[in-house]
Amino acid sequence: MFYIILTVFILGYICIALEHPLKVNKTATALVLGVVVWTLYLLGGPDIYQITGVDAFNAFKAAHPDSAHPFIDFIVNHEMFEHLGEIAETLFFLIGAMTIVEVIDRHHGFRIITDLIKTRNSVKLLWMLGLITFFLSAVLDNLTTTIVMISLLRKLVTDKKDRWFFAGIIVVAANAGGVWSPIGDVTTIMLWIGNRISASEVIMQTFLPSLVSLIVPLIVTSFVMKKNGATLPEIEAAKKSNIPSWQSTLVFCVGIAALLFVPVFKTLTHMKPYMGVLLGLGVLWIITEIIHRKETEHNKDLHIASVISRIDTPSILFFLGILLAVAGLQSAGHLSLLAGGLDTAFEGNFLIIDVVIGVLSSIVDNIPLVAGAMGMYDFPLDNPFWIFLAYCAGTGGSILIIGSAAGVTAMGMEKIDFIWYLKKITPYALLGYFAGAGTYMLMDLIMH
Repeated sequence: MFYIILTVFILGYICIALEHPLKVNKTATALVLGVVVWTLYLLGGPDIYQITGVDAFNAFKAAHPDSAHPFIDFIVNHEMFEHLGEIAETLFFLIGAMTIVEVIDRHHGFRIITDLIKTRNSVKLLWMLGLITFFLSAVLDNLTTTIVMISLLRKLVTDKKDRWFFAGIIVVAANAGGVWSPIGDVTTIMLWIGNRISASEVIMQTFLPSLVSLIVPLIVTSFVMKKNGATLPEIEAAKKSNIPSWQSTLVFCVGIAALLFVPVFKTLTHMKPYMGVLLGLGVLWIITEIIHRKETEHNKDLHIASVISRIDTPSILFFLGILLAVAGLQSAGHLSLLAGGLDTAFEGNFLIIDVVIGVLSSIVDNIPLVAGAMGMYDFPLDNPFWIFLAYCAGTGGSILIIGSAAGVTAMGMEKIDFIWYLKKITPYALLGYFAGAGTYMLMDLIMH
């Protein structure tokens, strides 16, 4: 059953990648995959769980001596419940952030920024969006930044394939920017909270490698764009809005402030990021209700009650399915065996292990991979292994579009094809990933 689960996951992964040729929506495949992986794990019985150890299982049996089916109860009431809690945190964060961004968009708030971007030169626009995303991701996080930047991109680029290309670079930039900040990426947050890295060291040691991992793809794509023609078509003049400019400005400022407040809220209260997003959404909701308290025909669609029904639900469900499937692999022991295999294969060369984990994080979720590494190794605070792991796990997810939260979000929002990303963006992401890794290794060699 252990190998059947792995085979089913690989087949499901292939179906997601071949969404367009198969003409089967990736969300449907992901949901089926997530449920089937857990069902097979459940049917496999305790023999599967023996692979990763039985301490938690034995503790559960001792606490529930009257259970007729202890393994099933353990999976349903302990492991699945635990994973669903972690997944729900991500989904609620995504729902809150997407709603805030959608409200800003409905109020034409992003016009404040788009009106400042006058260039129609694709190379200049690429660099502007890439660098803005890189630094914004460090302040917010790569997931929220991707949502905001793709919403802006829709106002600047009308052609679908052009927009896909820019969105791909935004994913690379968002993941790179999230690495060098302790609050920019989930895996960096895990290492920071787990006392593996300090904020000052991760900033000093990974800023340059992260920047290189973005600059290299930007330089290469700039030459490609110049060769193919670098001018975008002019955007049609925006239609006159019925929304007063003061309302657009107010909603934009409150919405962006709500997103920027999330890491501050987390630092002050030590609560999960989704709580900060929900707080910001609630405040924005109250403000917009007050603004539009006089119901008229033109503002009925501006209420959040109306906006929230139009967010991209398929993307959220796709996220749910993928995270469920990966959580099943984690519980069944596949990821632990993978981490152990890496340790055996590259014993003594921990920097190579980090590089391999980074590449693997483009295939499976980097969170359980990093969690597995944290459980396997006992290096001191700010050891090069932990610092480099933060870089690799964060930027490696850009290699494939479903390798990171930013990529999955972009895929859902813009309906980007997996194979298209593999052909058009993966080579640049790989080049940037290894360039940044080489930069870190060179810095480490010089310092030590």
